Amino acid sequence: MTAADLLTSEAAATPAASDARQVWRRLRARPSAVVSGIVLVLLVVLAIAAPLLAALEGQDVNAYHDSLVDSARGGVPVGSFGGVSGDHWLGIEPGTGRDLFVRLLYGARVSLLVALGATVVQLAIGVAIGLAAGLGNRLLDSFLSRVTDVMVALPMLVLGISLTAIVPSDFPRPVLLILFIGLLGWGGTSRIVRAQTLSLKQLDFVSAARLGGSGRWRVARRELLPSLAAPVITYAALLLPSNIVTEASLSFLGVGVKPPTPSWGQMLSSAQTWFRADPTYVLLPAGLLFVTVLAFTVLGDGVRTALDPRAASRLRIGRRASRTSPKSPKGNG
Repeated sequence: MTAADLLTSEAAATPAASDARQVWRRLRARPSAVVSGIVLVLLVVLAIAAPLLAALEGQDVNAYHDSLVDSARGGVPVGSFGGVSGDHWLGIEPGTGRDLFVRLLYGARVSLLVALGATVVQLAIGVAIGLAAGLGNRLLDSFLSRVTDVMVALPMLVLGISLTAIVPSDFPRPVLLILFIGLLGWGGTSRIVRAQTLSLKQLDFVSAARLGGSGRWRVARRELLPSLAAPVITYAALLLPSNIVTEASLSFLGVGVKPPTPSWGQMLSSAQTWFRADPTYVLLPAGLLFVTVLAFTVLGDGVRTALDPRAASRLRIGRRASRTSPKSPKGNG
């Protein structure tokens, strides 16, 4: 690499690094986003460390404890708060006696893995189709736009229920959920990328790249994709909680993760018969699902504001103007 190439690469890297620091500074200025990020990092660490924590508690994710449930009452855990004890930190599962703490951790693994994998598939397909529609001719744009409209209108839960009659039962359910949600849920990403592409390709830097001899896909790779990073990242932060809810809904309906593999949605599905006798079994997975979705949503909003501070600036100016605007004197018409 020559000295000129080195200087050029350093000059190109410096603004990117500066922009990243500015985004990080704006994100840290939002306490709600910081707290949400900490909660999500903690949840991910607990999910990754599930085998270690299970060994620390001395329990197995699929070990039954028949002696800890009251068979005379239909399998209700013995003891208060769902059987909480020194051996079972959050109690046990009604009917089976399996440790609830360990199953919640392994359920977090499944829910986060499915949501993240489905989001990656959605973004990959949506960005590719959105770019093709935005850069293609009118016929290709019209065709891909109609396909996107069909994908957005498809009833995902109904199609998910119908999959149980088609897919073999031995097919890995987490992989099936990733493919199902990802292959059917890319429509929103495609619409956003297409709209941004149609707007960006009218700008001067894209025209200059074309006049310089760059082909259509070279322009897409080197000019458009970096400019699309902010809206795509923002939308990905909002897709993750939506995919968590979709996975939980499918598992709740019995077409998602199958026992003995734990999942929050699956636990809620079985907990609906125990909510009177053992409310702890309902509240714990429901509470974790609520906190996770809320944290992702708040963090996504913080990322959106950090990447596009003009929205927050407009809000602040509007509020400041409403506070400092002089009151009209009485008697004036």
